[in-house]
Amino acid sequence: MATKILIVDDDLNICEVLKIYLSKAGYDVKTAGDGAEAVDTFRTYEPDLVLLDIMLPRKDGWQVCREIREQSAKPIIMLSAKGEVFDKVLGLELGADDFMVKPFDMKEVEARVKAVLRRYNARDSFNTDEVIRFDNLEISKQKYELKLKGKVVDVPPKELELLYFLTSNANRVFTRDQLLNQVWGFDYLGDSRTVDVHVKRLREKLEGVSDKWILKTVWGVGYKFEVL
Repeated sequence: MATKILIVDDDLNICEVLKIYLSKAGYDVKTAGDGAEAVDTFRTYEPDLVLLDIMLPRKDGWQVCREIREQSAKPIIMLSAKGEVFDKVLGLELGADDFMVKPFDMKEVEARVKAVLRRYNARDSFNTDEVIRFDNLEISKQKYELKLKGKVVDVPPKELELLYFLTSNANRVFTRDQLLNQVWGFDYLGDSRTVDVHVKRLREKLEGVSDKWILKTVWGVGYKFEVL
């Protein structure tokens, strides 16, 4: 079956152009013109990826992203007419996988779609029953599950992958670029601020969990999971 893509934008011209281009590239494509329709279509269509505009009637892109993330880890690429850092950071914090600023080239859209899908599908290799354990911390690769003090904590897949990578290489420092390469893939088209956002979110979840390890910033270099 063809990979399914849901395009969400209130600009019918953008929806149509993207649909024609991605359909010619071999994707099965549906569109939605507002946020409420997007959420309903996501549930019935079950797409493999969502191209999601921010400025939408009825429900904006932020709300749509939140509602999708409550039920699915399928990749989301946010679309915006503005290149504001705030928009990018908020999108990443809500669980988006990538961010594109309008106007965009159709070839870049296709390249980003392929890259995000490749990273998402690569999670199949993240599937042994290996479990990493530290004091009050447990990460299951097979279940994609994080436990803190014995309780399961909701965590986006990419945050879990980042934490798993750092904990499986405890006490080793990694630069932002190295983490992008290892966790997001060498063909990731974003920037290093992505790492900072995910580390910030992880720290909020890990705060006060243990005094025997820390997710540490090594100034001028990057990050490491340090066992004390």
